[in-house]
Amino acid sequence: MLNRAARFFPILRQLKSLLPAGGALLEVGSGSLGLGEFWTDPFVGCDITFVSRPVKNMRAVRCSGSQLPFKDRAFDAVVVSDVMEHVPPRHRREVVAEVLRVARKVVVFGYPCGPAAFQVDQKLYCDYQSRNLTPPVWLEEHMLHPFPDEDLLAELPAGWERKIIPNESLPFHYWMMRTEMFRLWNYSFRLLLLVMPSVVERFLQRVNREPPYRKIFVLTRASQPAYV
Repeated sequence: MLNRAARFFPILRQLKSLLPAGGALLEVGSGSLGLGEFWTDPFVGCDITFVSRPVKNMRAVRCSGSQLPFKDRAFDAVVVSDVMEHVPPRHRREVVAEVLRVARKVVVFGYPCGPAAFQVDQKLYCDYQSRNLTPPVWLEEHMLHPFPDEDLLAELPAGWERKIIPNESLPFHYWMMRTEMFRLWNYSFRLLLLVMPSVVERFLQRVNREPPYRKIFVLTRASQPAYV
């Protein structure tokens, strides 16, 4: 529970400042929860499969991130959180191109970034094995491909600007994922988020330090002249 708050809270702060009121929002690779765990407004979530009933405020669309069934600039904002590391490297730029195509104003990518982050998850994977525990599916998938780095979003089409935000220091991420191996910690984190969400958010902001496990890339499309 805490790990989902850690990766989504910084994204939510960006959306609150950049997404127009009532703006159309898409999450690529949402699964059944996605932003809807913390975001109360309606949004579209797409994924190749939904293992459970999607949250009520999500309009679920089954599709691939490399072939989005939406018109150009159909959404004011598009979020892609912890998806790119699951995409085979040869297809990653296809997903980026599709996401930029359907976005009107803002795109937020967040993903574990680079070799150091990959090494932390390798260590976590070994911890599961040493305790004779079955690693979660997402961690199994993390072992399949090297993580993307900043270069994935280094060359953007004309008119797009990029800002990078560090998310979860490497030591904090490892500590957090280790503690979530134990049910008592999971229950405690869930209770804290219900009772004191603002306190948890302030704490999580303090651990968004270098070197980060994840980087959040906020891409904004420059405003065009009215006559265009």
